[in-house]
Amino acid sequence: MTRCVAVLLGPAQWVPPGVAPARWRRAVLEDVVDLLAPLAEVETAVVTTEADRPLAEAVIWPGMRVYVVDVATPLSALRHLAQEGYAQAAILAADAPDLPSMLVGKLLRPLGRRQAAAAPDIGAERGLLGLAAVLPPPEWLIQADPTLEEATVPELRRAARKPGVVAEAMGWYRLRGPEAFRRLDPALEGWEATRALLSGV
Repeated sequence: MTRCVAVLLGPAQWVPPGVAPARWRRAVLEDVVDLLAPLAEVETAVVTTEADRPLAEAVIWPGMRVYVVDVATPLSALRHLAQEGYAQAAILAADAPDLPSMLVGKLLRPLGRRQAAAAPDIGAERGLLGLAAVLPPPEWLIQADPTLEEATVPELRRAARKPGVVAEAMGWYRLRGPEAFRRLDPALEGWEATRALLSGV
């Protein structure tokens, strides 16, 4: 495989009141990992720091890799995946448990003709759901060093200097606050671990 989809596991951006942070992180990560299962023609992984390696290894399924980096950022993840031999990679936030799997494929799809693609967190003014890029990362992306918490598609296009090399993929909600949390739809399939945790709160 020359393509990888990796979940970037960093600190929790928000935890619902009454929920233990450790239990919340595990449930949400488990659901994000599970949504990668139907993906075809890509390898999947979790990228995290040494401190969070046990959490990642507790929820992955057989054949899924855990890659350890010094700092959990999109750029460090992309650089590590380039060293692993991948030609393309998508980095996903670890706090979108109800994300439809098909949107992950749409994040990777533009890379045949673009250098990068970004999917916004549509529940916030700033931040990304995911970032995909050809590997090794282009120089402009290295200089920009974006984060999933603060980067925006327009800013990435300005950093690239040629806006057309950055595609905007379909976004989704990340659970970074009460407003996004309230839009979790019990009728949607998936997010079983998060659903089960919340049912006991």
